Amino acid sequence: MVVTRFAPSPTGYLHIGGLRTALFSYLWARKNGGKFFLRIEDTDKARNSEEAAQAILDAFAWLGLEHDGEIEYQSKRDDIYAKYIKQLLDEGKAYKCYMSKEELETLRETQMANKQRAMYDGRYRDFTGTAPEGVSPVIRIKAPQSGEIVVRDGVKGDIVFKAEDILDDFIIARADGSPTYNFVVAIDDALMGINQVIRGDDHLSNTPKQIVVYEALGFEIPSFYHVPMIHNSEGKKLSKRDGATDVMAYKEMGYTPEALLNFLVRLGWSHGDQEIFSMDEMRELFNPKDINKSASIYNTEKLDWLNGHYIKNTPNDKLAELLESYGLVLSSHDKKEILLDAIKERAKTLKDMVPMIQEILETPTSYDEKAYKKAYKDDTKTILENFREKLTLKDELHLPSDYHHVMEEVINEMEIGFGKIGQPLRIALLGKMGGPGLDVVMAVIGKDETLKRIDNATGIEL
Repeated sequence: MVVTRFAPSPTGYLHIGGLRTALFSYLWARKNGGKFFLRIEDTDKARNSEEAAQAILDAFAWLGLEHDGEIEYQSKRDDIYAKYIKQLLDEGKAYKCYMSKEELETLRETQMANKQRAMYDGRYRDFTGTAPEGVSPVIRIKAPQSGEIVVRDGVKGDIVFKAEDILDDFIIARADGSPTYNFVVAIDDALMGINQVIRGDDHLSNTPKQIVVYEALGFEIPSFYHVPMIHNSEGKKLSKRDGATDVMAYKEMGYTPEALLNFLVRLGWSHGDQEIFSMDEMRELFNPKDINKSASIYNTEKLDWLNGHYIKNTPNDKLAELLESYGLVLSSHDKKEILLDAIKERAKTLKDMVPMIQEILETPTSYDEKAYKKAYKDDTKTILENFREKLTLKDELHLPSDYHHVMEEVINEMEIGFGKIGQPLRIALLGKMGGPGLDVVMAVIGKDETLKRIDNATGIEL
């Protein structure tokens, strides 16, 4: 059985790189009928934030990424870590190091002066003397001092690390007794049965250390997939401006969960030339062995295009429900279907839809002066009055086509081009040029409101 996990630290917001890792882990477990666990790595008590932890849970709920079992919190597992620290000490695989901060700084200064790599020199590795007074020891693991550590990676292939180049006897417990990251990650993954670890390749340098812990404790080493980073269009690390922001900010900006997940699954993974994937297709087709070896490029235009696609294909009842999150209530509007069918063809985000809809539903209080003067000529009032009169006589006006027929009557009767009625009518209805079809606008606001807006526009002087 494939068992994966997502293990964020609640020290800041959940960004899209982390979300992509979670998505990949989720898809691989679900494809194989396995388990996907969520673990909150909150051992860094000084930097942890309850708000950040809650933001992670909110993001999972919004995106529909359900996890198996209870959420594991590392802060509740101190007894487990203490047990394994004691085991390593008892077996002589770890030891107490009494090196003071001043000694460590002096060692590093000497190594730097000699152009050596800064690392612990192992002076307490086999210490049997009397412990110095006044020093609370850290616990260091006995790492291999020679040979190779091979990370068998499903994305990058086998990666060979020389022990003497990358490892010293790294700390597994601080002086206050709190365990360190690489130690607890290995223990948690082993005890939770995690056998497939998918994570960003910024963790690759941690992997040899975690393998040392696995081997010291006799745990089975999982399969690793280290995913290349997401870069901006210039090939650099993402900044907030590029899109490295809180996942929940994407909801605020008007993106749908479906679009964001579809966008992320294509950042570094592909299936032929296919661009649009349902969640079922993602679960069926995803394989971490197909992840690209090079960094992926964040493309806002692609995200907008995908979001537009999902908005267009969202049923109107659900769309109206989603728009309520942005302060727009349409559930009782009798022309909701016509309105949303027109607007969702033009929108990139849900948030974009709100002002587009409001400018239709709300009577204009001002007019684009330049557009008004261009559209309103000497004969404009006569044309609009003719249209108004015909509209008044019509009893059955429900669909956009009903209003379009009235416009055609005026055009044919007065032998004018569409622009002669269309431009001034658009100014009257919306206060500006641009927007959806005039027949759609009139069908949505109804006959009485259409007449009112025509009267307002023909009666002003700019």
